[in-house]
Amino acid sequence: MTEAILLVGGKGTRLRPLTVHTPKPMVPAAGVPFLTHQLARARAAGVEHIVLATSYLAEVFEPYFGDGSALGLHLEYVTEEEPLGTGGAIRNVASRLHSGPDDPVLIFNGDILTGLDIRALVDTHETTGADVSLHLTKVTDPRAYGLVPTDDTGRVQAFLEKPQTPEEIVTDQINAGAYVFRRSVIDSIPLGRPVSVERETFPGLLSAGAHLQGMVDSTYWLDLGTPAAFVRGSADLVLGRAPSPAVPGRCGDRLVLPTARVASDAKLAGGTVVGEGAFVAEGARIFGSTILPGAVIEPGAVITDSLIGTRARVGQRSVLTGTVIGDGAVIGPDNELLEGARIWCDARIPAGAVRFSSDQ
Repeated sequence: MTEAILLVGGKGTRLRPLTVHTPKPMVPAAGVPFLTHQLARARAAGVEHIVLATSYLAEVFEPYFGDGSALGLHLEYVTEEEPLGTGGAIRNVASRLHSGPDDPVLIFNGDILTGLDIRALVDTHETTGADVSLHLTKVTDPRAYGLVPTDDTGRVQAFLEKPQTPEEIVTDQINAGAYVFRRSVIDSIPLGRPVSVERETFPGLLSAGAHLQGMVDSTYWLDLGTPAAFVRGSADLVLGRAPSPAVPGRCGDRLVLPTARVASDAKLAGGTVVGEGAFVAEGARIFGSTILPGAVIEPGAVITDSLIGTRARVGQRSVLTGTVIGDGAVIGPDNELLEGARIWCDARIPAGAVRFSSDQ
């Protein structure tokens, strides 16, 4: 198995303002664009040729990764002119594949951080003779996901989209967003129109009697669709909880990129990342957060579980918890921003303008 399709065309609307200027797979996680981790893990599993299905800000990918040779890969890029959905995007790039009709093709989404054993998924596909094999994972609350019940042999029985009542929750197994397709199945997807693999392709194959196989792998899995999840995923990569050969340094409590500057008495912990050219001043305390390149954290600021955008500035003594600061934004001194706050790119908040607690 030497080929893969990587779906990286989404707009990342749930991640805004992080994705205003940057496509979601290119937002840095543990010091490098998140996509780097996926590419490196695919290469480690034996994949050699990857086609990137791009759409939103498509022009960003190729200048960064080029032909993929630096990662030991051969990369190609195909841009959708109109959004085609997951199935339509897969079909749209099929002409770039070299596989024969019965060969396996790995397909994965550009916003999932996982410890999936890729080789095991391919082996499952080949030993069972499946038409499509799906990575499944178990979650405590499956209401936000598509359920995939299987029989005792792992063969998929149904696809149930986002159950809302207890009666509809017949399994805790969900579609985890990585698949192996028989190449001929990809060619059977309608060309040139939007298609959802989850709502159209998979149910259609099942009703036609195709063999869809599920493999439950309950290692690390995280959908990076929200700012809180993205920040946690980056921290878990740094801490070594999520595996990746692409972390640019040793796993530990903090990752400080080479040109970043951190004052000797600043405290960094919980998987915090300080990006290239960023500056963390004296007395600052940062836990489980990502400081993107060129950002400035002024003296005494306290930042927890937050993401500070490129070239943004956080003023003296400001307290940020569960917050996303867009690129180029400036948070003046003595502000307090709590869970869920999103400050848009280039916005400016004056000193002491936002508080949740009293002055005492």
